[in-house]
Amino acid sequence: MLGFLVRRLMTMLLTLVVISMLVFVIIQLPPGDYLTTLIAELQSQGEQVAQQKIDFLRHQYGLDRPMVEQYAIWVWGLLHGDLGYSFEYNKPVAAVVGDRLLLTVLLNFATILFIYAVAFPIGVYSAKRQYSWGDHGLTFLGLLGLATPNFLLALILMYLANVLFGTSIGTMMDPQFIDKPWSLAKAASVAEHLWVPVLVIGTSGTAGMIRRLRANLLDELQKQYVVTGRAKGLPSLRLLVKYPLRMALNPFVADIGNLLPSVVSGSVIVSTVMSLQTTGPMLLAALQSQDMYLAGSFLMFLAMLTVFGMFLSDVLLAVLDPRIRLGGRARR
Repeated sequence: MLGFLVRRLMTMLLTLVVISMLVFVIIQLPPGDYLTTLIAELQSQGEQVAQQKIDFLRHQYGLDRPMVEQYAIWVWGLLHGDLGYSFEYNKPVAAVVGDRLLLTVLLNFATILFIYAVAFPIGVYSAKRQYSWGDHGLTFLGLLGLATPNFLLALILMYLANVLFGTSIGTMMDPQFIDKPWSLAKAASVAEHLWVPVLVIGTSGTAGMIRRLRANLLDELQKQYVVTGRAKGLPSLRLLVKYPLRMALNPFVADIGNLLPSVVSGSVIVSTVMSLQTTGPMLLAALQSQDMYLAGSFLMFLAMLTVFGMFLSDVLLAVLDPRIRLGGRARR
């Protein structure tokens, strides 16, 4: 198991290095840079900027250096906890981000917990009660969740939360707590506002997870070892938990790696629609203004979440199924 973990960690680190290169190249692909965008914006408003000042700012921000040198400076800063400098906000990225990274992690973590807590019992029930009224009803709700766009569901739930509960869901907390230090009152406000974005982002993921678990479990329940277990008189619950459910969990656990990027991408759209204080709206603004260090730091953070999700998925699969961690040794 130790060798398996070491191999996965080395793969994860190599993947992050490659992703950092791709991220830096991608944010450099649009023509010009932040200063080019700023100058064009000022000129459209009738203002003129002296070339001497442009050259000075480009040198001050390091935009006149080769791309390889800019990349090396950026990565070296990331390794030391320095996320770079935001041109648009004129302050370090860490100061700009503030609570947004924490709120993003909280939102994504709560959404994944919601997806698994809802999908697991419903998927098992639907497989055990195949073609029952409950199975048909839950299948209909699942298909409805897959078909409903996130942004539309967000608008509907924002209206219902305001009408039914008197909660103005337009941010992740009440306005008086924005940019304030954390306290019990602020945490309670975040908890009060959190359920709507979690429900919106998690709906499609829950529906898809239910369908996959149901299909996998139905396939296992038809196999010969289950028929043999029933013939030997094993209790239904014990037979379900000990054999077919465990085998059906492999794809369920493997979905952790795929779930994180889908949740993150969905949260960007929902955060923009609902004006949430997460990284989504700020990432879009940074990409539009070519604030490359701010955008690059956000993209690396999202990449780290995704790669960590894949690593966690691999480890849980290895614990759940010994064939995965012993596969290479068995071939030898």
